[in-house]
Amino acid sequence: MNLTTKQKQHLKGLAHNLKPVVMLGGNGLTEGVLAEIDSALSHHELIKVKIASGDRELKKAIVDAIVRETQAVNVQLIGHVLVLFRQSEEMKIAVPKAK
Repeated sequence: MNLTTKQKQHLKGLAHNLKPVVMLGGNGLTEGVLAEIDSALSHHELIKVKIASGDRELKKAIVDAIVRETQAVNVQLIGHVLVLFRQSEEMKIAVPKAK
């Protein structure tokens, strides 16, 4: 799923007040963490994930792996906080139509 700039801006606005639901610690990206992110996306559609890594390359690799494994869209990455979106069957969040 690809989002337009306008759609991403809308989702960023909705995500502004959210707190990180999942936090990656010293163990990095494990199967359990991926399962938790997948579950949170199914329930909330729009979530924040906090990635505790000082290395930019490692952080980028973790973000790419999360997006690939969960089939979510990377809406935004600011500092250590990643915003993810994945539309569910119920379509809880109305995304503006792409033109």
